[in-house]
This record gives sequence, structure tokens and C-alpha cells, in this order.
Amino acid sequence: MATAADASVVLELYKLRQEATLRDARKFMAFEFWPKDLEELRAVSRAMGNDKNAYWRQTLSYWEMAASLVLRGAVDADLFLDSQGEGLFLYAKFHHWHAESERESGNKFMKNTAELIERFPTAKTIYETVKASLATRPS
Repeated sequence: MATAADASVVLELYKLRQEATLRDARKFMAFEFWPKDLEELRAVSRAMGNDKNAYWRQTLSYWEMAASLVLRGAVDADLFLDSQGEGLFLYAKFHHWHAESERESGNKFMKNTAELIERFPTAKTIYETVKASLATRPS
């Protein structure tokens, strides 16, 4: 059962999402960045020093931090998942580009988010729904 402390964490995460730079970064990642191939993705994900790469790193690290709070027991998973689906969306949107890299390097893309999906059925359901929706998105 979620506690008042859990609610405080979720509300704080929401407040952080409203910060101007993170808001711009999230907008770019969710709505503007739709790479057509691995090279387009890497032009952002590996191009250190430009704004788009900063948006990539800031957004993914924010959602990885948030997932970590759930995985470490700092916030109730069900309460978190009631309103924090964006990280699962980003994982669904970009994970397939990283499957080959993961096999080669052993580094798991968005490892905390991946574990959240593995550990919590609600997260898996949200992820699968988003993934199916993205599969029907016109290119």
C-alpha cells in the first residue's frame, strides 16, 4: 500500500518534469526524435556536446533515476506506474535500436527501466501496450 511518503516522491518527480530544460528535452525525445535507422539514432545518442545529445542523456537519465527509486523501494511501484509511463514509452520507442549493441557490449539500454518491466506486471502491461501502439505508427 502506498504511503504519504510515496506520494511525496511521485509529486516531486512531477515537479522535476516541469523544469524548463527537462521539459524541452522530454518534448524532443517523445515527439520530435523519430530516427529512421541506427545511424540517425547514433547521430544523437553518441554526439557528445550538442543540444540533442544533452536532451537524450538528460531524459534517459531522469527516467532511469525514477525507475531506480521504484526498484530500491523508495516509492510504491503501483503509485509510480499510475502516472509515470513516459519512461516505458521511451524504452519501447528506442530499445530495439540497442538490442545488437547490448549483445556485443553486455551493457543493457535503460537497465533500470528494463528491470522495472521484468519485475512489475503493471509496467510490463504498459510497455507491451505502448510497444504495440508504436508498431502501428506510420513511418
